[in-house]
Amino acid sequence: MWLKTITAIKRHKTFFTVLFLASIILGISCFNSVSDGKTKQNDKDTIENAPAFNKSNNPIETQMVPESFSNLAEMASPAVVNIQTVRTAKTKNMFRQFNRSPFGDDDPMEDFFNKFFGPNQQKEFKQRSLGSGFIIDKEGYIVTNNHVVQDSDKIKVILKNEKEYNAEIIGRDPNTDLALIKIKTENSLPVLKLGNSDALKVGQWVVAIGSPFGLEHTVTAGIVSAKGRVIGSGPYDDYIQTDASINPGNSGGPLLNMNGEVIGINTIIIAGGQGIGFAIPINLAKGIVEQLKKYGDVTRGWVGITIQDLPADLSNYLGIEGKKGVLVSDVIPGDPADKAGIKPKDIITEINGQNIDSSRTLLKIVAGMSVGKNVKIKILRDGKEKIVNVEIAKRMDEKIASARDSLKGEVSDIGIRVANLTPEIARRFDISEKEGIIVVAVDPDGKAAEAGIVSGDIIKEINHYPVKSVKEYADVLNKIKKDKTLEIFLWRDNIGYILVKISK
Repeated sequence: MWLKTITAIKRHKTFFTVLFLASIILGISCFNSVSDGKTKQNDKDTIENAPAFNKSNNPIETQMVPESFSNLAEMASPAVVNIQTVRTAKTKNMFRQFNRSPFGDDDPMEDFFNKFFGPNQQKEFKQRSLGSGFIIDKEGYIVTNNHVVQDSDKIKVILKNEKEYNAEIIGRDPNTDLALIKIKTENSLPVLKLGNSDALKVGQWVVAIGSPFGLEHTVTAGIVSAKGRVIGSGPYDDYIQTDASINPGNSGGPLLNMNGEVIGINTIIIAGGQGIGFAIPINLAKGIVEQLKKYGDVTRGWVGITIQDLPADLSNYLGIEGKKGVLVSDVIPGDPADKAGIKPKDIITEINGQNIDSSRTLLKIVAGMSVGKNVKIKILRDGKEKIVNVEIAKRMDEKIASARDSLKGEVSDIGIRVANLTPEIARRFDISEKEGIIVVAVDPDGKAAEAGIVSGDIIKEINHYPVKSVKEYADVLNKIKKDKTLEIFLWRDNIGYILVKISK
């Protein structure tokens, strides 16, 4: 009897346990349903009440990898050309001179060997090179790089339809490595549209078309890696950097945006660098190409100053913390800036109301101004603002090159090269002395090196004659006769005055 009672109790206990567990599961399920409903409602409220910026104002547009570049390539390629050039170069005879013939002066082969293998015999040979370009109008004008066509005897242009034309150089600009050439044809030519490189953004897709290694109409794609790159190639460095594959032969070809517009001209690669190429911004090229088309060369503005950027520490030192500008390190005598009263250590902050934040900005603005134009230049001098009127002159590269060469200094027979001590040179040698002439180079085998003179020494006197310029230095040396002793009184940074004696 008691066994039946125990069995009944166990059955009831099991039933209630199962019922309890079922209730718990049902309760959890209901709770989750309610929670999901609340969460969805909260999410809906969050989306509806989200800030307008995320929904409509300035939405972030992310353009993924295009499905295909084929349409762009098909549209643009006919206007891209392959350029083949031939130039004549000379080389000296590489053969070793023959010993004197045993026949003496009567050697019948003497004239033959002198003609073809003489010690000064030069041999001409043809250099061939490849490049790219693109047609900018139906008249046959083609933009390319200067280094592609420079010194060429013959230029051949090959279109995509394999038609070949001889081209002539209309104009070149070595400073920006741009050139304009032209072909003559009665047929209508395909043309590429020029875009706006200023609107280009880092990360945007670009396409390069050209003839790398002679492989015509090669299409490569990548993104804009950077803008405004300065790589030390010239005074107008302002390159677009891209990882679109660019190789020798791409030079002069177009860099295109996704609308098929030219936004750059492929020009430079870094040897050994992968995914690093540079293009000239089309906005920089437009004005130059227009001048080349009209005049055959480029005229740039010039004011006659040497400038440098202002890092934060130098700005603080000069008392212009928080302001931007460029520092005038030197002024060329007789040039516009000198005539207007600009002096070394002046800080240029504006030109015609346009802020100047870097030396590159100033160069671009002045270079683009018309010769003879009067401009207002705002400067800071000793913390006070001043406006000067400057008349823009023509930039003369030969004159600038001559001025740079003058920094190399005067060579003397005692084995040193000296130059006038300017603020620019003082900074270069990190010296504080202001007066005298500076030794910029020393011949390691010369008398001066043996006596202990080093680069950076400031010569003050020679045999008690004051020396304040290269001209005075030369005059003093001419006064002192040979075999006399030169007593050179000089100043050396971190040491002080030193006397050096050299036999002339």
